[in-house]
Amino acid sequence: MSSKPSILVTRRWPQAVEQVLSERFETTLNEADLPMSPAGLAAALRSHDAVLPTVSDRLPADLFSGGGLKAKILGNYGVGYNHIDVAAAKAAGIVVTNTPGVLTDCTADIAMTLLLSVARRAGEGEREVRAGQWSGWRPTHMIGAKVTGKTLGIVGFGRIGKAMAKRCHFGFDMDVVFYNRSRIDPAEASRYGARQLETVEDVLKAADFVSLHCPGGGENRHLINAERLAMMKRHAYLVNTARGDVVDETALVDALRNGVIRGAGLDVFEAEPNVPEALRELENVVLLPHLGSATEETRVAMGMKVVDNITAFFAGREPPDRVA
Repeated sequence: MSSKPSILVTRRWPQAVEQVLSERFETTLNEADLPMSPAGLAAALRSHDAVLPTVSDRLPADLFSGGGLKAKILGNYGVGYNHIDVAAAKAAGIVVTNTPGVLTDCTADIAMTLLLSVARRAGEGEREVRAGQWSGWRPTHMIGAKVTGKTLGIVGFGRIGKAMAKRCHFGFDMDVVFYNRSRIDPAEASRYGARQLETVEDVLKAADFVSLHCPGGGENRHLINAERLAMMKRHAYLVNTARGDVVDETALVDALRNGVIRGAGLDVFEAEPNVPEALRELENVVLLPHLGSATEETRVAMGMKVVDNITAFFAGREPPDRVA
């Protein structure tokens, strides 16, 4: 019988990370790489010392009820953890960790990709070319919006928000304003060419492009709703690489259909992987399948963060990225 802690990995991870996990722990992999059912996740919490979930797994309070829990730590693969009822996990004596820092640049790169793609109608253009419908260059064809020199509004000025501000200000000469729940030292903000405004509404009213970089869940659920979308400029664009539930998708569809805002770029959705048909049918929105951290370097680094967290925990040390 193995003396190593038993762990269950809910989805397939980069091979280099799985190899390290298998060397250090008694590791069970999800060979099929299909989403686990609630019953499967509940069973895993009762049969393994650690469960390593991803943002596609849902761990609500009822999974931690009923007793018989064996798991002592959730090594979450991702920086966001609103898919886990952290309070319920903590009440059950389970530690929760995440993977901050290592996905900052790649997520900001995807936000920039979405901003440029929706402004310059790149998704529409590629679909036209692939369908064989492009009739050639003409002065009035597929006119988009200039990005350089415009105003970017950021909601959430953490690591990724700052990285986005850096790209937009220094790369595209954009004026950057932002909202953050806590006060940011003006000298720190100025390093990114940014200045803090008092409210979300102030940012929405000022910006030509709004980029969301705040946590999901809780008070941020539907932070961007019909009322706030109506505050944006009619020529403005919304970019979301944060969490899907930050945006009321029904309200966004209405706003895009009715010209309340000009367009949107989304990497995250409320009920992933389900994307509303009404959203998929719109031409003025760019849709990506949650690619924010999807580079080899970042996905390996995220996995190694989890390795470090659970290794420290089972060695009796404080996990470096503990959130509960």
